Amino acid sequence: MGIQDLIEGKKQWRAHLARVKALPPDYRIVYAELQRYLFKVGPVSLTEGNLLAELVDFFEEGVAAGKGVLELTGKDVAAFADNLIKDTPTYADQYQDASGGKSEA
Repeated sequence: MGIQDLIEGKKQWRAHLARVKALPPDYRIVYAELQRYLFKVGPVSLTEGNLLAELVDFFEEGVAAGKGVLELTGKDVAAFADNLIKDTPTYADQYQDASGGKSEA
C-alpha cells in the first residue's frame, strides 16, 4: 500500500463521516452503535468491502422516505447487526479456527 492509497483512503473515510454527520440524530446514534459493534466483532470483509457505506446508503434512503431509524432496523438493533454479517467470517472465527476451536473458559 503506497502513500497515495493511504491519502485516498483517508479522503474516502472523511467523505463517509461527512455523510454520517448529515444524518438525523437518531440515525447517527444507531450508526455509531452499529459501527462500534462491527469494529468489535470484526467481520473480515469490513476493511475490504463497503458494508459501512452501504449502511449509510440504506439510512439515507430511510431518511428520504421519512422513516425513523428503528423502522429500518427493527427495535433489536443488535439482531439487525448480527443479520448484516451472519454469513461473513469474523476475526474471532479465524482465531477460533486457528486455535482448534478450543475456548479458554
